[in-house]
Amino acid sequence: MIDLYTWGTPNGFKVSVALEEMGLDYTVKPVNIGAGEQKLPEYLAINPNGRIPAIVDRDNDDFAVIESGAILIYLAEKSGKLLPTDTKGRSEVLQWLMWQMAGLGPMQGQAVTFLKFFPERIEPAIKRYQAETVRLYGVLDQHLATREFLAGDYSIADIANWCWVRYHEYAEVELDQFPNLIRWRDQIEARPASARGLAVPTMAEPSK
Repeated sequence: MIDLYTWGTPNGFKVSVALEEMGLDYTVKPVNIGAGEQKLPEYLAINPNGRIPAIVDRDNDDFAVIESGAILIYLAEKSGKLLPTDTKGRSEVLQWLMWQMAGLGPMQGQAVTFLKFFPERIEPAIKRYQAETVRLYGVLDQHLATREFLAGDYSIADIANWCWVRYHEYAEVELDQFPNLIRWRDQIEARPASARGLAVPTMAEPSK
């Protein structure tokens, strides 16, 4: 049994969607980040960084895993799903997972932060992070022009990137110029496990 500590954010949804796809048993432990619950001592004992998500694997000596990318890899290895075992296939999936962790998530996240959470509009910062988000969407769109998913079969790389792309309007970025990205987004959106994962712990539905 997996204990999932999460909230309704792109990084949180990565893990709940993956758990649903993998068919692993899990219990949801909501961590209300708006109320600061991620900074409570009992949660910091699990994740010293004070961020969601985190998991505790009750079947593996209560082993805790933090950081959404690391959690996805751990769960894929535990379940034997959504991550190839051959060297090249595994590397390709991990490349696109790390691409999201190092690029798309931070850049889009900063765009949203400067747009939604700063008391004043700092236009150079907004434009810089929006432009980088658009550039990264273009990388995805070009890559998806010749393949159904990011790295062979559907994988944790698709889940990680999709959970950010579907929130594009929060960064005030449109997808009209990225037809391959739209096709890929909608294809993943239609998967039953995606809908179930997005309902954990609470649905925060963006507009398309």
